[in-house]
Amino acid sequence: MDELDLMANADSRGLRYLEGNTTRRVFPSDEAIAALSAFDGSLPTQGLPPEDTLAMLDDIGSPATTASNGPRYFGFVIGAALPVAAAAERIMLAWDQCASTFDNSPVSATIERIASRWVLDALDLPRESAVGFGTSATACTLAALTAARRSLLARQGWDFDRLGLIGSPDIKVVVSELVHITVKKALRILGFGLDRIIYAPVDAYGRIDAERLPVLDDSTILCLQAGEVNTGEFDPFAQIMPRAKDAGAWVHVDGAFGLWARASSLAPLTEGVELADSWTTDAHKWLNTPYDCAMAICREAQALAGAMNSDAVYSSASADAQKNLTLEFSRRPRGIPVWAALRTLGRRGVAELVERHSDQATRIGAGLVHAGYEVLNRIVLNQIVFRCATDAQTQAIRSAVQASGEVWFGGTIWQGRPALRISVSSWRTTDHDVQLLVHLLTKLYAANHETDV
Repeated sequence: MDELDLMANADSRGLRYLEGNTTRRVFPSDEAIAALSAFDGSLPTQGLPPEDTLAMLDDIGSPATTASNGPRYFGFVIGAALPVAAAAERIMLAWDQCASTFDNSPVSATIERIASRWVLDALDLPRESAVGFGTSATACTLAALTAARRSLLARQGWDFDRLGLIGSPDIKVVVSELVHITVKKALRILGFGLDRIIYAPVDAYGRIDAERLPVLDDSTILCLQAGEVNTGEFDPFAQIMPRAKDAGAWVHVDGAFGLWARASSLAPLTEGVELADSWTTDAHKWLNTPYDCAMAICREAQALAGAMNSDAVYSSASADAQKNLTLEFSRRPRGIPVWAALRTLGRRGVAELVERHSDQATRIGAGLVHAGYEVLNRIVLNQIVFRCATDAQTQAIRSAVQASGEVWFGGTIWQGRPALRISVSSWRTTDHDVQLLVHLLTKLYAANHETDV
């Protein structure tokens, strides 16, 4: 089988997979998972036919996938890939460009530069900001927080690049009590020390309590949230930002999914977020691009470019080259699916996506209350946190839902007790899917209650 036939074979299998998005189990069966043992062989001495390799991936691998690219996967903020974004990736893979610099790939550099401008426009963030297209919120947070520490040290006359951290002035970090694990991971990797992080108390909704905000100064990195991972809440930026700016602190906003509210009628939830120094967000969440697509955004472009610079004698480039804005030197042009999604959706399409999911989340919450569940958050965005009267009932509902194969979502801990969490973020999720979810949960609640009685 030659190269073109092999690609056509893969495309044909991929299309068949997509056709089953609405009918396959949302989580694979035990039998499909057990069948994965077929992959566990020894490295072949002689290579095997490529068409056999594709067949194995499809015939054994496809049944063991979660249907996160379908309409009824509510486990995390995982957006199904928009057709145009997935199709753009197919062309991008055919190009096989190393998108480090313009010299490596003029088309990649050009499109990613335009995508950067469009992202800032859609999110209404300072237009002079730098945008680095990285692999994930974790990688992009690493880049942003490195730029933050380097900049704060420079203001105190310390050359981080030459002198490193030994003997440097102390930089403290203030985060929410409910800070996302990816921010904690980035801080740990950067050597801040988890026991040295200062945690800001939160209110009943999971937002930093502005009245109890720890003392800030010009040696502080303050991390805020646009979209708390359980409740979807936003820290009170309008109250906190002026105080942080007056103190000379660097403010970073973790906006993995919530920052996209700014591109819709829900923008008032983000009032004041534009005053931050850096932001991270994922395109592979609410913008519904394929995975491996996130952004580090930095108001002071040179701060990010200086921190991430990777110029070499054989490969130098402009400050806004993506290799000088991200952790990766050799990289794929992951800004291309962002450009494709934004061009195809347009400003109104992005807004409609966010607003539709917010409306669906509200309807799910109302349906859960009607069924007898306790909804624990005020539904401001796309997240619903709920539980039953007892922890045992909550766990039983979770197990029943996951075993059903009809929908999938997981659990969490909220205010010290087990809870269930639904996220709505797939472009494929219709009102019919929402009704199916509520109907299933209503039926399970009734059955669970009858058992207890």
